[in-house]
Amino acid sequence: MEPKKFTYPKAEKLKSRTTIGLLFTDGKSVSKYPLRLVYMPTEEADADGPIKMGVSVSKKYFKKAHDRNYFKRVLRETYRLNKHILTDKLDKPYSLMFFYQAKDRLSYEEINAKTIQLFEKFLLQEGLQESNL
Repeated sequence: MEPKKFTYPKAEKLKSRTTIGLLFTDGKSVSKYPLRLVYMPTEEADADGPIKMGVSVSKKYFKKAHDRNYFKRVLRETYRLNKHILTDKLDKPYSLMFFYQAKDRLSYEEINAKTIQLFEKFLLQEGLQESNL
């Protein structure tokens, strides 16, 4: 059994403006307050891995760049540590955009717990995981 790699390599970063635009027009979303995940399966033959991920924090809620940067760092870190929840179950490549959408300043632990719940909700919505009910 191969050990889990807790990395966020450059190949997993979502940078394509066209893909990001398609996510906003055609993507589906799932939310777990204060986080939101917009996603879309990708059919790219050159997909480097199962996931392309981007993060965003609204200027509407955090006016100062250092506040937005802090929450983007936290979102990237929680994704990096919990992406195995997604990669273990995904059977095709996905493009994901991860948002923090609240004025509330949650702690790292709370955001991490919400991220796990959000990823599980995403897998349920895509039919890749059984319900725990």
